[in-house]
Formats: sequence, structure tokens, C-alpha cells
Amino acid sequence: MASSILSAPIASIGVPTEIKVDELRVALTPDGAKELVTQGLEVRIQIGAGAGAGISDDAFAKAGAKMVTRDEAWASHLVVKVKEPQPEEFHLLRKDLVLFTYLHLAAYPKVGEALIQAGTTAVGYETVQMANGSLPLLAPMSEIAGRLAAQVGAHLLERPHGGSGVLIGGCTGVRPAKVIVLGAGTVGWNAARLAAAMDAEVMLLDRSPQRLRNLEADRRGRLISIVSSRGLIERIVPTADLLIGAVLTPGSRAPTLVDENLVKQMKTNAVIVDVAIDQGGCVSTSIETTHTNPTVTIHGVQHYAVGNMPGAVPFTSTEALVSVTLPYILGIAGRGLEEAITERPELLSGLNTVSGSVCHPGVAKALGIPPRHPMACLR
Repeated sequence: MASSILSAPIASIGVPTEIKVDELRVALTPDGAKELVTQGLEVRIQIGAGAGAGISDDAFAKAGAKMVTRDEAWASHLVVKVKEPQPEEFHLLRKDLVLFTYLHLAAYPKVGEALIQAGTTAVGYETVQMANGSLPLLAPMSEIAGRLAAQVGAHLLERPHGGSGVLIGGCTGVRPAKVIVLGAGTVGWNAARLAAAMDAEVMLLDRSPQRLRNLEADRRGRLISIVSSRGLIERIVPTADLLIGAVLTPGSRAPTLVDENLVKQMKTNAVIVDVAIDQGGCVSTSIETTHTNPTVTIHGVQHYAVGNMPGAVPFTSTEALVSVTLPYILGIAGRGLEEAITERPELLSGLNTVSGSVCHPGVAKALGIPPRHPMACLR
């Protein structure tokens, strides 16, 4: 028999202030709050939660939200966040709580352990998956992260920022930067497209010929798409001025495509932007960094591996995130998680933990824990 937290409507929605380092996004906008309040739901926003994204407490209050303390926000039965709970928040997790946020438990196993121990029902934005394989709640952040990857990479190639002094688009009579993008999903395509728009020489690699074929009609500039293989990666990575890692296996740890030996072969002062770091990274030498201290140099190569890249543009990211999460928040709060899953079956794959069990096979594999079938978790 499902617990009441899964089967009953949830009257209160809490939005805490994000405390991850350099995380300035907020999980709800005033317009989103007003929509929820209009549906008869109580919205509790922690005081100051929207400041980093340029949203005032007064704007939330005018939308009908209650401005509360951290503990009061977390006391809600549905807590909506942007990033995974931090260690300072673990004690706020509990059994009668549905947590809806980006989790990335494969990269943050201690968060998984805390959720399991607390018995919290946790739904990860990044594993909500449609029947066609698309990830509707990850897509807007992937789009932003991909565009930022090209933008950040171009900046880091500048000599004052530790790069090789190569202008990403070159100039008349001088070659542009060579940009290699691993993965042609939403992140990779947006990174490749923007790099090509800046006149870089771009090679976009993916294991799926069909995915590359689908993108072919929109290809612009000096952009070449190639079916990926181990041998190809080993040949071309050492030639890159900028390498962008953009691979994803939903819920699971990212595969390591570039090992340390290959990094050693790269050009001095080349740049790696590992967007896959929030799933463990696809370059073996990547170490998670922050917006304040975004790079580390390893074997003469700059590594940028910020785990919350879209947090650099919190206004844009907050608006984009809430535009896709709000219908799900309305469903979960207004009708209960079980009924929301019936209406939106893709939510089932979003279940990461329920009552001490791990319900997503990819997450379970990453954590080394036997999974339960998501439907079994609901019973």
C-alpha cells in the first residue's frame, strides 16, 4: 500500500535558497508561484531565495507566496529545488517528503546515501524521460550549458586566461581554433553550433549515425559531424585547441572517453570543458570546479569542470527551468505523485529513491545498490 505522501495531494510547496557554491538559481519564479497559488496551493519561499537570479522577495509576496525561513520551507511536503541537497541540508530530509530537483546521484553518492537513510521520495529532473528517449526537464539546462561551453572555451583560449592565445574564429589568413565536441545530444549540438557560428573549425562526434543524420540539415559553418570510435578519439583529441565533453547516460555515471594518457598528448595550454562533470565527467583528469575557481591545469591543459554551469546565468536559467518544471509541480502537488505519474508516465523514470529504496536502474548501478522496479516502489 502506497504511503499517503505518494497517493494524497500535497498542499504546501517549499522553495529553499540554494546553498551549493556559486549557485544563484531559484526553483520557482513569481509567475510560477502565482500559478500554484491560483490552484489553491500554499507556496513557501525562503527569504532571499530569488536574490541571485534578480528576483525580489516582494515579487514573490505579490504573487501570493509566503516568505519563510529555511526550516519552514523544508517543512513543506513537496520541496522544489535546483540542485541536490548539500551536507548541511541532509538533516532536513525525512520520510514524509517529496523532493523534486536535479540530483545527479551517480556523481554525488553521499547525497544518495542521505536520501536512502532518510526514506525521502526523490524525483530527479535529469532522469524524467519521455518514451522517445528525450529528457524534458534536462533539455533547457543542457541547451544553456552547451552554449556556455563554447563561450567559456573561447574565453579560456585567450592567453591572459591561461590559454594558447588562439582566437576561436581565427582571422583572415590565420587558421581558427580546432574544437572537438564529444556527444551530439542537446549539450553537444548547442556547443558545436555556437562554436561554428564563431567560425571555429568544429568536429562533432557521436556514436549514433541517425542522430548525426538528423542534425545534418541544420549544420552551419565549418562543422563536420563524424561517427565516433575509440580509434578516432585517440587520433583527433591531441589536435584539439578546445575539447568539449558532452556525453550523457541518463542516471548513470558518464563514460570515460578521454583517459589521462590522451590528455598528456594534448597541446600545451589547450582547454577542456567537461560538461559531463555533473555525472562524473567524461575526461579522466577532470576535477569538479566552481564558478569562483573554474579551472585547474593538469598536464599543461586547462580543465573547466563546473558542476552547475547554467548557474552562471541564473536569470535565464531560472526562467528556462521553471517553464518546463511547473506543469509537473502542479501535477505532483495538486493530485499526488501516484496520480501525477499516471497522467505523465515519464515521471516514473524520475523516481530515484522511495522509502529507502533506489528505483532507477542507472542510479542503482552507479551507487552499487540493487534496484527496485519503480512501480514496486510506489506500492
